[in-house]
Amino acid sequence: MLCDHPLLHPQLLRALAAAGHTDLVVIADAGLPLPSGVEVIDLSLVPGVPSFAEVLRAVLASLVVEELVVAEETTGEPADTVLAEHCAGLPRQTVPHAELKRLCHSAHLIIRTGECTRYANAALVAGVAF
Repeated sequence: MLCDHPLLHPQLLRALAAAGHTDLVVIADAGLPLPSGVEVIDLSLVPGVPSFAEVLRAVLASLVVEELVVAEETTGEPADTVLAEHCAGLPRQTVPHAELKRLCHSAHLIIRTGECTRYANAALVAGVAF
């Protein structure tokens, strides 16, 4: 594949391009239960690879995001620092972790990372470029 873009994974590019306004794109750690019937792109290789931060950074460079949904339990965890660094300008909604897991059932796409730290999950609400 020849392109001048930070994201090289063809299936991931296709799935992100197909996301419509307000669709949920979930970036999940290695332990988040995956519901059936939702497209999953599993990038996990070994524990920690790729990291939550690496995948979040690549997705944010490839998708217009209008809101972030994270678990309340993320506060104070390492993922919270990553989210603060990369999503500082985004509106942020917090929900209980159980609710975030329920939201996965209606996601457009779930991207599984190799991240093995607690609560390293985020639902990105797709926006529009205009």
